[in-house]
Amino acid sequence: MLFDRKNLPSRRDLLVVGFVTTYVMANIISVKFVKLFWLNLPAGTFLFPLTFLFTDAFSELYGRKEAQRLVWLGFYANLLVILIIKLSIWLTPANFWEHSEAYNLIINSAPKIIVASLVAYIISQSHDVWAFHFWRRITKGRWLWLRNNASTIISQLIDTVVLIGILYFFGIVPAAAAFSIISSQYLVKIVFALIDTPLCYILVWRRKNK
Repeated sequence: MLFDRKNLPSRRDLLVVGFVTTYVMANIISVKFVKLFWLNLPAGTFLFPLTFLFTDAFSELYGRKEAQRLVWLGFYANLLVILIIKLSIWLTPANFWEHSEAYNLIINSAPKIIVASLVAYIISQSHDVWAFHFWRRITKGRWLWLRNNASTIISQLIDTVVLIGILYFFGIVPAAAAFSIISSQYLVKIVFALIDTPLCYILVWRRKNK
């Protein structure tokens, strides 16, 4: 039957989909910079912290090896996104479509952002998986909130510095704004890391009590 429970995706499947979707979309929407109070941020800043939530929950439930596989899955998904974006640019636009140049200008920035994000991502997410299990050993499996935040906060710093550094190299982020963007992004990411701690408990609890 269509809605038979056995045919529905498992919660593990949903964690994988949630992780890959939030990561891919965070890269794409980062083409746009937004203003939050006095902060200038890529739009993806508000979405990207969720990837660490999914990674930590996945690490807690399925172990370091499976979490690292999840990280690589996100990496390959983004490579595919780059190829699809490039293909869409290479295709000849319809004669009546007047927005080809605007589309290319905006969407063509995405691959550069994704390349920068891929490098920052594989370094920071691999560190997050390692750090999460390091703190899990230290705390003997207790205090999920500690390993969730201790691993994420440092990993977010690594990601932010590497990402903005590469975007500066590509000429997307001007030197005058680089430090401001790094500090503002990191501030927002720390806040999100603290806020999503209860969500990590919910994800883990629901899985452990399935």
